[in-house]
Parts: sequence; structure tokens; C-alpha cells
Amino acid sequence: MFKNQPAGLYVLSLANTGERFGYYTMLAIFLLFLQAKFGFDSTVSGQIYAIFLALVYFMPLIGGFVADKWSFSKCVVTGIFVMFFGYLVMAIPTPIRETSSLLILFGALTLIAIGTGLFKGNLQVMVGDLYNSPKYASQRDNAFSLFYMAINLGSMVAPFAATKMVSIALEKAGFSYSAELPALCNAYLTDGSGSEAIMNAAQTAGMTVGNVADFATDYLNALTNGYSLGFSVACFSLVVSFLIYLLGRRTFAHIIGNKKEDAGKTAAVQAGPELSPAQTKQRVVALMLVFSVVIFFWMVFHQNGATLTEFAKSCTAPEAIGWTRIGFNVGALFTIAAGVWAIFVAFQSKGTGRIVSLVVLAAAAVGIYFFYQYTPDVVDGIQPQQYQQFNPFYVVALTPVSLALFGWLARKKKEPSAPRKIGYGMIMAGVAYGVMVIGSLSIVGTTGSVTPNWLISTYLLLTFAELLLSPMGISFVSKVAPPKLKGAMMGGWFAATAIGNYLVSIPMLLWGKIDTWLVWAILIVICLISAGFIFAVMKKLEAATSDAPAADADALETVEDEAI
Repeated sequence: MFKNQPAGLYVLSLANTGERFGYYTMLAIFLLFLQAKFGFDSTVSGQIYAIFLALVYFMPLIGGFVADKWSFSKCVVTGIFVMFFGYLVMAIPTPIRETSSLLILFGALTLIAIGTGLFKGNLQVMVGDLYNSPKYASQRDNAFSLFYMAINLGSMVAPFAATKMVSIALEKAGFSYSAELPALCNAYLTDGSGSEAIMNAAQTAGMTVGNVADFATDYLNALTNGYSLGFSVACFSLVVSFLIYLLGRRTFAHIIGNKKEDAGKTAAVQAGPELSPAQTKQRVVALMLVFSVVIFFWMVFHQNGATLTEFAKSCTAPEAIGWTRIGFNVGALFTIAAGVWAIFVAFQSKGTGRIVSLVVLAAAAVGIYFFYQYTPDVVDGIQPQQYQQFNPFYVVALTPVSLALFGWLARKKKEPSAPRKIGYGMIMAGVAYGVMVIGSLSIVGTTGSVTPNWLISTYLLLTFAELLLSPMGISFVSKVAPPKLKGAMMGGWFAATAIGNYLVSIPMLLWGKIDTWLVWAILIVICLISAGFIFAVMKKLEAATSDAPAADADALETVEDEAI
């Protein structure tokens, strides 16, 4: 799992972890921030959310073209600084419900999107370039699985950090969180309606209301200030990311041509083998076919910050009991993940390594028992964004399962190709939303109180789908992209993701207008059609990619020998 991996993988992965921690801290509360600060309904907030996601994932296409002409490393560093200023602007509190505040927000979001475009895809190209050497070529898929897991380490903590910042701001102002109050307070400030509903919701949350207008204004200010504190966390995370990248630069300097005398060899390593026009066209067509399916995967997957967050806010009970309750403690999630990793390391290690892993496993078991015994019997006051920590938790915990399974299949020469894994991922995503259909049958309109287990189970199945599709897809692009189009093709992956992210807004447009279970049923149909398409063109995809690893290794072998 960790054997025969270059040191640069860990440095670049940790640099990405820091950046993704900040991004997902912001994203966990972004929809709720829009609704609280500006009083937007689900349709408008969903449109802004989807446009921002689309821009974030479209900009790497431009960033890839820039890097192909300039420098991957310089683009990465520039992107960090541009993102930092974007998050800094978002972290500064501005007046609620003001047009000027909205314009400032749009400016900050543009900076974040541009910075992400320079950073995200180009960092992943650099990871792929670490595996151009025949010495590491066979570890490419494992490397991107580990890289993807590192992303989710940051993502797992992000909702906790965001929730903590919100709670700090509310408690400082003498308030507590209520999912109902932001919309009620904004409605009152717009037309004076709903004063009794505000008082009832406040009383349920343990607050008292004097003057309704003052309460509504003060509550929204406190809540949105908490969201701004969450955005400030992203600034800090980018500083950490930059320091990791800078201090660990020597581990990947060979792929960015750190010395003039190595520039020719580095360029040769990065360029890889010469392809005929027919081979180049074949690979580009294969990638475009995959991109067309990826669009619809991200449309259904990124409902986590859209309709699934709306479902958590409006249709899910804000309390958990039994084993479920420890899932809302991020320390417990890390302990469980550590235990899973310890099990797999114990099987793969010998001697001291096995002993250490067994000690970690025993400590994890004790920790899980501690969390179960000393967590209150009922965990209440769950905020909607907290559900978003389950997906990255499952990624971290299930990555060793995925690596072990596909490693076992590879040894038996039965491992599915990357395109087949993508097809299976689409089917699994459809199964995930099948769970949501069942869980939503008792809900009338968008009002209900189902248990958190429906959402938690859905996130588990969506994570299986994600592990089949996302890291394998990134590895597929890195492996198959024509050498002179690496940046552009990685950008194409993100451009497809951008289109999918904009399509996230379609279910949000339907939210509240049709039965909830029908929203999920539409997503199931999209998943199954996409899976059918990719299996229909499977022979074309596999034919285009079957020679890529061997050709790359042969062409690079001589260059690697000269470099040594």
C-alpha cells in the first residue's frame, strides 16, 4: 500500500490536504450562509451554489493550458496566494441582506475559483508525473487512491471546524442554532410576517425573544459572523498548505526542472513517448467519452451540499441515538478509521510493524468503547452541515479496503479496467439514491423527521461509488492523456466536473415542487443511463488505453537511466 511510493507523493498529498480542508470548510456552510445572510430560497441559493461549483471546476481547464505553456509548480504556488485573498475577503463580516455585501461575495468567489483553477488540476498533474518513471509506474493507481484519501482527511475535519466556528459565534451572542430561524428571520425582516413562528422556534431552541425585529437582525448577524469565522479557517489552512509545499519541494524538484542542467532531461521525462496523430486522437476521444459520463456522476454526487443538505435541514431529526450518535464526534470517526487501517496494516506487515499496528488496533477499540460509553444517550442540536463529514470519513476508512480488493484482483489478473470501475461507480450511485427513495416515502412535501441513518447510509453507498470513479478517473486521465496535452486533459476532467456541478442546480429547482422521493428517483435514472452508456462504449475505451502504460514505460526507460 505504502511501499515503493516516492516521497513527493506524501508532500504533494499533504499540501492538497491543507487546501481541501479550507475549501470544504467553506463549502460545508456555503448554501446555509447564502440563505441566512441574504434570505435566498433553495432555488436561488442552489443556483449560486451550482454556478460557483461549476466555476471552481471549470477554471482548472484554463489553469491546465496556462501550466502547459508556463509551469505547473508556479501555477500551484500562485493559486495558493489567489485563493488566500478570496477566503480572506469572505472572512470579513459585511452587513446582512445588502447588495454591496453580495457583490463583495461574488468578487471573493471569483478569486477562489481562479486560484483553484491554478492549483488543483496542476498539482494532480505533478503527482502523475512522479509516476512517469518505470520504477514507480505500476504504483500509479494506488498512489491516486492514497492521494484521494489525503484529500478526505482534510474534508472529514472541515464540517466539524465549520460547525465549531458557528457555535462559538452564536454562543458568544447568547444564541443557539435553529435550522428554522434563518428563513423565518429573513421573512420577518422582508414583510413583517411570522413573528409567532420566530418566537416558537426560538423557545424550542432555548432562547427568549423580546423585540422580534431586533432578535431577527441580531440572530442573523451572529449566525453569519459564525459562517465568516468558518471562512477564516480556510485562510489558515492555505498557509499550512503553502509551508508544506515549500518545505517539501526537494522531494519533487526533479519533475519541475529545478536545475538548468537537468531541464532537458526533465522535459523529456514529462513529455513521454511520441504519439502518432491517430494515437493522440484515439486517446483524446476515449477521454472525452469518459468525461461525458463524469458530468452526470458529479451532478448526483455533489447533491451533498445541495438537496442532501436541504434534506438534512428540513426532513431529518436533529438528534441521534445508539451507535449513530458517536458518528457526530469527529474524534470517534478518526478512531474508527485508525482501527480499520490498523487491521489492514497488521495483515500486510511483519515483525515490529505488525506489533505496532495491533497496538494501534487495541487503542482504537478502547477509544471506540470510550466514545460509546461517555457520549450522551441522545446527541441533539445536529446542524445540517455535520452530515458532510461522513463521506470523507468513509473515504479514509474504506481506502485500504479498496486497495486490498483491487490488489487481490490484480494479482489474479481479474482487476477491472478504469472505465469499468467508472461504470460500476455509476450503478452504485444509483443504489445510494434508491436508499433515499425508500427513506423519503413517508415524507409529505419537504417536511418530515426521519432518522439520520438514512442520510448516513446514503453517504456510505455514494462513497463506494466515489472510490470506484474519482481516484480511478484521475489516474486514468494522468495515464492516458497525450504527453503534450496533460494539463489540458486534466483540465478537461475538471471541466466535465464543472458542467456536472452546474447541473446540481436542477434537483434544487425541483426541491419543494415535487415529492421528495421523486427527486431521488430522477437521479437514479440519470445514474443508470450513464452506466449503460459507458458499458456500451467500453470496447472503444479499453482499446484506446490498452497500450498506454507499456508505451510510456518503454519510452521513459532510457531517460531514467541517463538521469541516474
